Amino acid sequence: MSAGTKTPTDPAGRRVLSAALFASAPAEVLDFLLPLWAGSTLQAGASVVGALIAFEAVLSLIVRPLAGELADRFDQRRVAAAGAGLYALSFAGYALADSLPVAFAAAGLGGAGGALFWVALRAWTGQEARDGDGTAAYGKLLSAEGQGAFVGYLVAFSLLERTGYPVLFWLGAAACVLAMALLLRGPGRAPARPGAEALEAEGPLGRGTAERRLLPLMVVSAVTAAAEAGLWMLLLLRLQGDLGLSPNAIALVFAPGFVVFVLLPEHAHHLTGRLGRTPTMVASFAAGALFAAGLAVVSTPLAIAAFWTVAAACFAAQIPVEQATVAAASGGRIGRGMGLYETARLAGVVVGPLVMGVLYEELGWVAACAAAAATSAVGAVVVPFAVRVLRLPPEENKAGTAAPAGAGAGAGPETVHMTEDGEDMDTSKPEPAQPALGPKEHARKERRDWYIHTAAFALGQLVLWALDSSWLVWQITDGSVPDDQRGPLVWLGRIWLTIWVIDTLWSWSYTIWPREKKAKS
Repeated sequence: MSAGTKTPTDPAGRRVLSAALFASAPAEVLDFLLPLWAGSTLQAGASVVGALIAFEAVLSLIVRPLAGELADRFDQRRVAAAGAGLYALSFAGYALADSLPVAFAAAGLGGAGGALFWVALRAWTGQEARDGDGTAAYGKLLSAEGQGAFVGYLVAFSLLERTGYPVLFWLGAAACVLAMALLLRGPGRAPARPGAEALEAEGPLGRGTAERRLLPLMVVSAVTAAAEAGLWMLLLLRLQGDLGLSPNAIALVFAPGFVVFVLLPEHAHHLTGRLGRTPTMVASFAAGALFAAGLAVVSTPLAIAAFWTVAAACFAAQIPVEQATVAAASGGRIGRGMGLYETARLAGVVVGPLVMGVLYEELGWVAACAAAAATSAVGAVVVPFAVRVLRLPPEENKAGTAAPAGAGAGAGPETVHMTEDGEDMDTSKPEPAQPALGPKEHARKERRDWYIHTAAFALGQLVLWALDSSWLVWQITDGSVPDDQRGPLVWLGRIWLTIWVIDTLWSWSYTIWPREKKAKS
């Protein structure tokens, strides 16, 4: 491993993952609460609420390319910290807002802060994992985001009716300040400069061949993201309107898939490393097409939950591979590549609901599902070409055989190798393996992780107990949960208990039966 390179298991990496968790918790909840808050607190109509959401999204789109350039020129953690600071100011603005101008100012700060934070954080992940498994690094980051969303929704649904919106917004601001403090810890370090070939490719206008080669993949990402976002919006409306489900019942439909999406990314690289980048993305788009087509013919909540869980598993495997592929193909300008990728996906998320909404109103539910399925199917067909255009060097897969370019195992930043002086390294030489952890060190790491998981579990159970929704407490005190107390929080707590028991057995097995952690090649 080259000097200065860190992985998400090192102190700096753990701080970055923790910052992602703390910032994603309020950010994810805000997407859900913003329309409700604007309508109830500011008495805003549908058009004004739509304008508020659009203003934040458009500003985030505008700032994302700039965020990529800043991430390439300065320390990515400092850029991300600036984004977290703007996030905190945004939540403080929402907490104090008593008029629409203040709300729009808060939305603008949040849009700019989100662009700086996420682009820089993903650029840092690609930069620091370039000599390791990039797909695994992006998987850990995605898992941290999902865990943050889980905690955020748990806190929001627990406190909203008791405290109101301002307290939640102040808690969000505090979480973002904590994320900023984590990112500012430790010495700053500018990103490694790209090699000579990458600099020559930039040309006089700063638009290099790497950026042009990324264009087909960006188009695929934008179009498929538009279809997914639009279908997601229509599915929520269908579950609430046509099927008459309550918000709690809707949450139960999506809960299994959400749990899979949170837990799987950190471990999916063991499989995707063997399949390669292209088969993984093709399988994910195919699963998206199956999900959309299935929604056109099924109508029961159980069937919808099953389809969504399968699709969530594929998305959890695909997104880290997709991000790692962008980082690998960025020609040394990982920040710029991530800025383009984030811009493409956000543009799709902004446009998709509008287009799919019009299609639904004009042609109906089945036509909307068919359009989304066709879009994902086209993505599955086009993505092999989009990856081949990147001309990534072949990688050795886990079985030890060379995978063809565009279908390599790592799909990650490790395909771009540079020295600290910015000169290209000889990629024909095998990269040094990450050192294996000895049995005692591995057992110690597993116990340390278990302590953190247990503290979060205990805090969550305490919150559930305060809400009379802890399945564990009801079982201990009364032997069963009363019928009038059953609900999504009780069900969620029971799933969390099961996960904690499995995690406990697995983590402490390394203490009872010590074994080393294999080195990553």
